[in-house]
Amino acid sequence: MFDDDDLASIREAKEEWEAETLDPVLDRFGERKDEFDTDTGGQTVDRLYTPNDVSDLDYEEDLGFPGEDPYTRGVYSTGYRGRLWTMRQYAGFGTPEETNERFRYLIDQGSSGLSMAFDLPTQMGYDSDATMSAGEVGKSGVAIDTLADFEKVFDGIPLDEVSTSMTINAPASVLLAMYIAVGDKQGVDREELRGTIQNDVLKEYVARNTYIYPPEPSMRIITDIFEFCAQETPNFNTISISGYHIREAGSTAAQEVAFTLGNGIEYVEAALDAGLDVDEFAPQLSFFFNAHNNILEEASKFRAARRMWAQIMEERFDADDPQSKQLKFHTQTAGSTLTAQQIENNVVRVAYQALAAVLGGTQSLHTNGKDEALSLPTEKSVRTALRTQQILAHESGAADTIDPLAGSYYVESLTDDIEDEAFDLLNTVDDKGGMLSAIQQQWVQRQIQDVAYERQQEIEDGERTIVGVNEFEVDDEPEVDIEEVTEEDEKRKIEGLESVKDERDDDAVEERLAALREAAAGDENLMPHIVAAVKAYATVGEICNVLRDVFGEYQPGTAL
Repeated sequence: MFDDDDLASIREAKEEWEAETLDPVLDRFGERKDEFDTDTGGQTVDRLYTPNDVSDLDYEEDLGFPGEDPYTRGVYSTGYRGRLWTMRQYAGFGTPEETNERFRYLIDQGSSGLSMAFDLPTQMGYDSDATMSAGEVGKSGVAIDTLADFEKVFDGIPLDEVSTSMTINAPASVLLAMYIAVGDKQGVDREELRGTIQNDVLKEYVARNTYIYPPEPSMRIITDIFEFCAQETPNFNTISISGYHIREAGSTAAQEVAFTLGNGIEYVEAALDAGLDVDEFAPQLSFFFNAHNNILEEASKFRAARRMWAQIMEERFDADDPQSKQLKFHTQTAGSTLTAQQIENNVVRVAYQALAAVLGGTQSLHTNGKDEALSLPTEKSVRTALRTQQILAHESGAADTIDPLAGSYYVESLTDDIEDEAFDLLNTVDDKGGMLSAIQQQWVQRQIQDVAYERQQEIEDGERTIVGVNEFEVDDEPEVDIEEVTEEDEKRKIEGLESVKDERDDDAVEERLAALREAAAGDENLMPHIVAAVKAYATVGEICNVLRDVFGEYQPGTAL
């Protein structure tokens, strides 16, 4: 980019500028803070960036062109000029009927993809009538017990015309089976099914804790899904390796990248150990990242992650298919940044976070509702969140050129810094025996917890400003309409489950659950048996309980 003489001249000019222009101003006025850093304190932000900060940058090796290795500038050659990102809005609450109504509303409002939230019992593999489910049915998402619920959720929504993302992990195989079964009932060819299951159980052990089985059988289920879907549903993403919840737990941007890609490495290795070919399943891997408030840090994070994954897949796993090396990802704006105070401010936060995701080249995006710090979002706040994406796409100009921040001395330097720190973390993970071992040692969890504690201390000490929380506060907060799920809703859901159980063929259910048990005890792929079980209207809880009996339940250890 610049030869040595150019760089020396720029260095001298900067020193002259500092001595003659900057220093007198600093002596008189100073700066707002002694030191500036990025949003999570992961990277120090210098006063000024010049070509000397990116003097080692090799355009072809480090950046390249969109759609070409190393994919720093994006995985598609036309960026958003060819096709905009998929606009997903996370939805699902209460009953399947209510979720269907919200899905239809979002489609009518211009949403180009569905994103499905499940209640806590479903995420943990319990039915609505289980003792453990009391008081939680339909609270954090839709309650799903049987295939009948999925049929109601997607009533009137042709599965060959939508792409559906499902935020489900430990019981992902069961919910995917239900989606396939609905598609079969609609007469949709399985190759036409499009969407993503999160299916990332490693991050559950790290950050979210909605796990069921121990790591080894959990990894087996995941690789069974890889194998099954490569043959049956090749256009459905079999995993969304999630940094989102790692960041929600308090990590830095570099930790989010490192631990997410570390989990990805673990999944690839598990699939290879199961006898799968890397280029057979790797194109169906996808990722899920968080978008926080620091626009330039977040955009740099996404660029660094793309470049790192291309290198990892080529150097570690000898991937030949270009699609195996392309990091494709969904982004959700940061729930942890939303405040219960002055919730209108959250509209602004979400807009900036969405801009960061688009500048970073996301493939799909969910924008949070302003009221999600209080409850599931209302229809009105969901519409505003979707309109935020549509304004960004059609009015801001951010989607009109590919990778618009490329070449910025600061952004390129920050991209390199995040990459270097993330690779350093991955090297430490390797020294600890890989991500699974590092998680079992509680090392990963401690790294995140330390950062989260420090950040909270900064907020409480007033060193970090959160607008409306510890600065610019107001005395009176207006009343806010919130969505509520009642005890009556839970009662109706349980009654519906009882009705399905009364009407189904119990002998067929028992036969298919027995076949699943036998497969789990052996080495057969579990997915055909799970699909058969859900088609007989076996419940989520019944299927998960069979696997609990065979695999056991995970008991987290203490930190070492």
